[in-house]
Amino acid sequence: MGKSEFTFSHDNYLNNNTGKSNLMSWLTTTDHKRIGLMYLYGMIFFFGLAMLIGVVMKLEMLTPGKTLIDAQTYNAFFTLHGMIMIFLFIIPGIPAVLGNFIMPIQIGAKDVIFPRLNLMSWYFYIFGGIFAIASLFLSGGPIDTGWTFYVPYSIRTNTNVILPLLGAFIIGFSGILTGINFVTTIHRLRAKGMTFFRLPLFVWAIYATAWIQIIATPVVGITIVLVIVERLFSIGIFDPALGGDPLLFQHLFWIYSHPAVYIMILPAMGIVSEIIPTFAKRTIFGYKMIAYSSLAIAFIGYFVWAHHMFNSGISDLSRMIFSLITFLVAIPSGIKVFNWVATLYKGSIVFKTPLFYVAMFIFLFSIGGLTGMITSSLATDVHISDTYFLVAHFHYTMFGGVAIIMIAGLHYWLPKMYGRMYNEKLAMWSGAIIFVGFNLMYFTMFILGYQGMPRRFWSYLPQYQTLHIVSVVGMVIFVMGMIVMAYNLIRGARKGPIAPANPWGGVTLEWRIPSPPPTLNFDKDPVVTREVYDFTNPDDYGLPKIEERGINE
Repeated sequence: MGKSEFTFSHDNYLNNNTGKSNLMSWLTTTDHKRIGLMYLYGMIFFFGLAMLIGVVMKLEMLTPGKTLIDAQTYNAFFTLHGMIMIFLFIIPGIPAVLGNFIMPIQIGAKDVIFPRLNLMSWYFYIFGGIFAIASLFLSGGPIDTGWTFYVPYSIRTNTNVILPLLGAFIIGFSGILTGINFVTTIHRLRAKGMTFFRLPLFVWAIYATAWIQIIATPVVGITIVLVIVERLFSIGIFDPALGGDPLLFQHLFWIYSHPAVYIMILPAMGIVSEIIPTFAKRTIFGYKMIAYSSLAIAFIGYFVWAHHMFNSGISDLSRMIFSLITFLVAIPSGIKVFNWVATLYKGSIVFKTPLFYVAMFIFLFSIGGLTGMITSSLATDVHISDTYFLVAHFHYTMFGGVAIIMIAGLHYWLPKMYGRMYNEKLAMWSGAIIFVGFNLMYFTMFILGYQGMPRRFWSYLPQYQTLHIVSVVGMVIFVMGMIVMAYNLIRGARKGPIAPANPWGGVTLEWRIPSPPPTLNFDKDPVVTREVYDFTNPDDYGLPKIEERGINE
């Protein structure tokens, strides 16, 4: 923690009412805001590592045959890249960072209901990540099964499978504890007058996500334990050579992992529902429908897992049913997009960086969603299954959806989190570079996949080389944009100009307290007397006026 980061003399969570901040005070904190930042710092490290691995993998695809690394190393790299990105960044990302930091303030609480459990969740997350990374350096070498750990290969490979599986198991505990904490907090600690239909839509999204974490995560935890037991004792649960059923593993894995897609995307949709009304300066269109659609996505998400298994040998009737249900998920998602666009219609739009990223999200996620409908169709899925088309679809959905909105959320709430502003012009430029690089890198993969380029292959036929080169050029542009974006945010958090308490003119509770927030969030308990997103009557929830004094310029 740099000294320049803490130049605010008023009581806030960064100086912890002492004017000082040392490492031990952070490692033992029970403040939800500090824990949110510790998640953020951990995720920045893991994301950087996974992105570095991805860069090496992409450079390997410049030429057929060996360019930088051999086939076994490539297999290990794409496994680690996927595992780190999914389990250590995408799934926990928005709930653990922004859910921890912002949600309790938005409902008028001084903290989450179980502060010590919150800290323990963070330690589970860190230890799980350490277990996964440790497999790189211990005997057996890094896991090479793919991030899905498909059996029977994960049972028979000689690489170090058990350690990353234990890591994923521990990270799952972190998610379950966080989900329990969030659901209970939202039920029990809402401010006086804050009914469920006065909750900000980000809180609704976190609430729906928390229920998925609680209900679905134990399934993958049990599955991981069964794989470890199978590997150690050869008891024949999944191994067909011992009478086991490898399809059982796929069913159990995707029963969790498809709801996990909505753990990833629902909080992102919640952030979009916060940013759009703030920068359109008008009440969100269809508040209740957006809230209900979050619950609908969470509910339907439990029943679509087998669309990942259309080519695995399940019955035709099962495939038709799961294909139909998958199409149904598009309905609540479409409701959200319609309401977001309707909110912008005739709004007094202020086009700042957070809204720029939201516009980018709507474009990229729409491509991801529409190509998802293609993969949901039985006939087309036979052709594009296990090709680069799926790689492109997955990244448009996960990075174009989740990561882009996490970046939007950091730009939106960074002034509140650190009390400082970033460079707006540089933020816009970095976003534009990211957009160009991302589309050049991944849209090319749609074409490659349609032409038949299989995914997870270390080499390829010469006919695909030109498009691979185009994709690598896109990767270079994308990485440049990410570096500029990260530099701007880090510099802004440490040395940027002092931010006002409400730089965007937001009307939810977090904009009614000083920046950075006080240790206990509120000097006086807020009272909610109006509907959320009411820009015609942005009162102060019965809170004292914000003092902007006490800031050392």
